[in-house]
Amino acid sequence: MSKRLTGLLAFLLLILAVWISFNFDQSNYHSGESMTATAFSTDRALKHIEKIGSIPHYVGSAAHSEMRNYIVDQLQEMGLEVQTQEGYNLDARGTLVLPENILARIKGSGNGNALILMTHYDSAPHSSNGASDAGSGVATILEGLRAFLEKETPHQNDIIILFTDAEELGLNGAELFVKDHPWARDAKLALNFEARGSGGNSFMLLETNGSNSRLIKAFKAANPKFPVSNSLAYSIYKMLPNDTDLTVLREDANINGYNFAFIDDHFDYHTAMDLPARLDRSTLKQQGSYLMPLLDYFKDADLDKLNSDRDLIYFNLPFGEFVTYPYDWIIPMLIVAISAFILLLIYGMRRQAFKIGDIFFGFLPMLISLIASGIGVWLFWKACLFLYPGYDEILQGFPYNGYNYLAAGILLAIGICFYVYHLFRKKSGGKNLFIAPLLLWIIVCALLSVYLTGASYFLLPVFFGLIQLFVMIRQEKPNRALMALLCFPAIVLIAPFVWSLPVALGLKMLFASGILAALLFLLHIPVFGYFKKLKTFGTLCLIAFAVLVIIAHFRSGFNENRPKPNSLVYVQDLDEKTANFYSYDHISDDWTEKIFGDDPQVHTNPESNFSSKYGNGFTFSAEAPMIDLPQPSVILSEIENDTANISRYSMKIAPNRPVNRIEIYELNDINFQDFSANGLAAGSLKKAEETYHVHGKRWQERVLTYYVTNRDTLSLEFSFENRPDHKPKFVIYESAYDLIGNRELGVEKRPKGMIPKPFILNDATILKKTVSLEKE
Repeated sequence: MSKRLTGLLAFLLLILAVWISFNFDQSNYHSGESMTATAFSTDRALKHIEKIGSIPHYVGSAAHSEMRNYIVDQLQEMGLEVQTQEGYNLDARGTLVLPENILARIKGSGNGNALILMTHYDSAPHSSNGASDAGSGVATILEGLRAFLEKETPHQNDIIILFTDAEELGLNGAELFVKDHPWARDAKLALNFEARGSGGNSFMLLETNGSNSRLIKAFKAANPKFPVSNSLAYSIYKMLPNDTDLTVLREDANINGYNFAFIDDHFDYHTAMDLPARLDRSTLKQQGSYLMPLLDYFKDADLDKLNSDRDLIYFNLPFGEFVTYPYDWIIPMLIVAISAFILLLIYGMRRQAFKIGDIFFGFLPMLISLIASGIGVWLFWKACLFLYPGYDEILQGFPYNGYNYLAAGILLAIGICFYVYHLFRKKSGGKNLFIAPLLLWIIVCALLSVYLTGASYFLLPVFFGLIQLFVMIRQEKPNRALMALLCFPAIVLIAPFVWSLPVALGLKMLFASGILAALLFLLHIPVFGYFKKLKTFGTLCLIAFAVLVIIAHFRSGFNENRPKPNSLVYVQDLDEKTANFYSYDHISDDWTEKIFGDDPQVHTNPESNFSSKYGNGFTFSAEAPMIDLPQPSVILSEIENDTANISRYSMKIAPNRPVNRIEIYELNDINFQDFSANGLAAGSLKKAEETYHVHGKRWQERVLTYYVTNRDTLSLEFSFENRPDHKPKFVIYESAYDLIGNRELGVEKRPKGMIPKPFILNDATILKKTVSLEKE
């Protein structure tokens, strides 16, 4: 075969590897498939999602009760005895709510050990329809349960169906179940279905207080068709402050479990665009492809034998392959790689295949490629934010055209690498240039084996790199197609991380993808080192980069399919008898300009930051009219006690209008001796403040966030050291999601092409009231 043909074949093989790594880890949805009664049907599951995702159904809304009734009816139609569990829950971060969980139990023939099928049924306040998060989980369980019951298969383990409430507020329903429901004592394993976007692969993440060996072996034995998971994500996940219902089960009840969640199309997460039509059907099908085999396996498995003291490395491959091996292999494999590298260096020296000077010279293009790729991609994204400031309005950090920027950033990094190696390749042979990258990868894998053990399987591409080096030593001009085939493991194992990191964490991490892309490029020097036209490849990459940037530009505006998130609240200060409109936005638009004008006044006297996911504060302000809003009734009274130096009080806050949440701030930095809300003790608030952080910040002065249902009264009791000069001073914010359409304020509905900004208190009328124990 001619050199030109082998070069073309090598290039096509690399393209094929990339295509395979992104297209064969999920089965495609086809309408009308699997409609037999005993099989999971994506179409039947979609009918549930069309109902559940038809309207926002956050805690306290009328639709919330409607969705609960719908789920109860569906379970009862299957012949199950359904119960609800209701009770106040106060979590350690100061969130008080009255969740109402939905439960059913299918008895098995065994000893009462139970498998939990779990998701939550509330949507995020205040405007998300929750079709994906977590209507997809509800639909997956309802349809999977229907198919399972249709088989009438005997089973040993009990099966508990748990639809938790108030997950979006603070995992309160799961905590209520663990603390107060007797079934929690029987639960040994949970399957939890979640979403953080509206498409893409569903990823399996473990939750365990021990090691993963038996859980991974059981998962593999259950043989789901297209498993997507790896031990690197497991290692990272264990290091992060996790926030799923399954985390509560693991931490508070030592219940092992599997999370199944998808994160693509992150721009839909918690927004009014989380609609049934935008949910990826293939993603929903994959959720069902997890549930059915796992349910079939664990219905008879010994759930008492899932704990382990050993860990496994694991990762998925295209076409549904799932590879595992013990942690015990990590150090031996690393020793083998280091030894093989040293022996190959000695062997190459003896054959005079290497030149010492050229080997050391090879570190220069490697370092330039890594540094230039990271900085270049970082500057590229910073330029995008400067040119398109509207992207800052998408708090998730991933704009609607984010995939264009992601692909462009990767191509920019690869193009930089091509240009760098074009400049240096003529001064050193391909085999000499490959020594430095191989050494770097071995060092990286050695560090990973210590600090991020789950990523140790990245050593596998290094082994194939060592094979390539051996061939390069033996042959002056090795077959480039063979070299390309030996690059397949690197592409399959590493390329998905290059792509998924910014999808999961936002495009602020695009520079990390640039560095990872450069690291991946370094493993392809055995192929590209023998091409003469590296500059041409670099130019092609930069042309593709430019094309993607142009496409992104034409998709940078907002429209009905890519709506602009914006915000508006009305705050009435009952103490000062003033009223103002506020916004969290950075850029005004046609809707907010009616309130703030063409040149919005920057807000310089911020209220206490309301609890929000990203700690956002107000940006714009404008005076607003005082309107008649029924203010809450606040009754403060002293409670007699036997301790002379301790004062004890009770405070009752009763809403006199339909409200959604009440937040309480304490401004005098009081060290409360005890504090309870609606009969639930909060313990030492200062201790909780030091222990629990929200996005790197302490609670500061926030004491409590109460999500109101049915206008229920908030009853507080607290005590503190009796110091006449130092008394609590509370600021109460009572909020209702009723701003839009308010006739007295003249706030019109948003036009098409705009949606309420998520993750913040939005579209609300807010009453501010101060209650003080200080003597006037």
